[in-house]
Amino acid sequence: MTSTTVPVGIDDPINSAILTISEDRIQGYHREPFEEIARQSGVPLETVITRIQAMLESGTIRRTRQTLMSTNLARGSLVAWQVPEERLHDAFDYMFQQDPFSGHVVIRTADAATQGASYRLWTTLKVPQGYSMEKHCQYLASQTGAAAFRLMPAKCLFVLGVGHTRRRNMEPGSKADQPAQPTNTDLVELTEEEWRVLVALKREFEVDEVRPDAWRPRADEAGVPLETFHRIAESLNERGVVGRFSTFLEHVKPTGDGQRVTRYNALFHWAVPAGRELEAGGEVGRHHIMTHAYWREGGPEFRNVNIMGVVHGTEKDRVLEHKAAIDAHLEACGIPVSYTNVFWGGRSEIKPSEIAPVAYREWCIANNLDPESMRDESAQA
Repeated sequence: MTSTTVPVGIDDPINSAILTISEDRIQGYHREPFEEIARQSGVPLETVITRIQAMLESGTIRRTRQTLMSTNLARGSLVAWQVPEERLHDAFDYMFQQDPFSGHVVIRTADAATQGASYRLWTTLKVPQGYSMEKHCQYLASQTGAAAFRLMPAKCLFVLGVGHTRRRNMEPGSKADQPAQPTNTDLVELTEEEWRVLVALKREFEVDEVRPDAWRPRADEAGVPLETFHRIAESLNERGVVGRFSTFLEHVKPTGDGQRVTRYNALFHWAVPAGRELEAGGEVGRHHIMTHAYWREGGPEFRNVNIMGVVHGTEKDRVLEHKAAIDAHLEACGIPVSYTNVFWGGRSEIKPSEIAPVAYREWCIANNLDPESMRDESAQA
């Protein structure tokens, strides 16, 4: 247990320095991730360890883990659900508590006149390789009473990195010198040994696991020597499978000391001409405020939007100022936008989506489903 005298607030200068780096600046796999946080933040390693332990223990940090580029490991999609209002919160609870393959679960609102406003429940879904997202959603709909759902898999992503601490005072219009580069979502096949390493690699860190030589126990867990663990993890990193090592803060709920890192969660929609999605996504994604930016096809349910992104903020008007700056930039670039809108987030929960095929088979059996019946037949064709 860490000392109760260790500051755990996000406004503490040392914690802020650590979080500015540890939220989304440690890209890829590092043999000593906490040393890398110390190096980039300028905070001594011993202090980094103590502060992250204290913030994790207090709830200021929600979780600490090695993230993966799961879009390259499992079929994934943003899913919008049309659920009767009286069943909306029960459906939310089911997605968060009972479905290990649903990650972000958010209730969103838009102006009632907005096309698609009746789709209040939004989730992210990852279904392990070989299984069907459509069949999985049909099962979830049968369990939650959803009347309809819309799958919107990412064709490519431009931004993926939630760093609330460094974005808190960001000016609207702040952007990179160059457009964001697209990342594809092609699946990477793994060996059984690589899956064992990956499963151990992605597990969340408990407080006492925040330490130097952090991967040694994970190598034991995977049943491989430490050097083999490093070699496989570095190979996965080179193949684009590994994301960032990250400490995650609460998005909306108060942190351990009662503060809110962010209050508003906005999903922006833009419809741009077919053939200009990569250009538009790059221009949206270069804006530093964006935590997520994708090319997704919203279909007729959402007036054929094809560029989507997420922004977080503590003030609603400020979030809209960021949106206005991005809109003005798209216009200045000569990219026509035929339709745009904002879906505001309310109740939300986030957990890592399970992506291991063996976990999917076990889930099917536990829910009296034949795993073979949930196979993606189109992928086998």
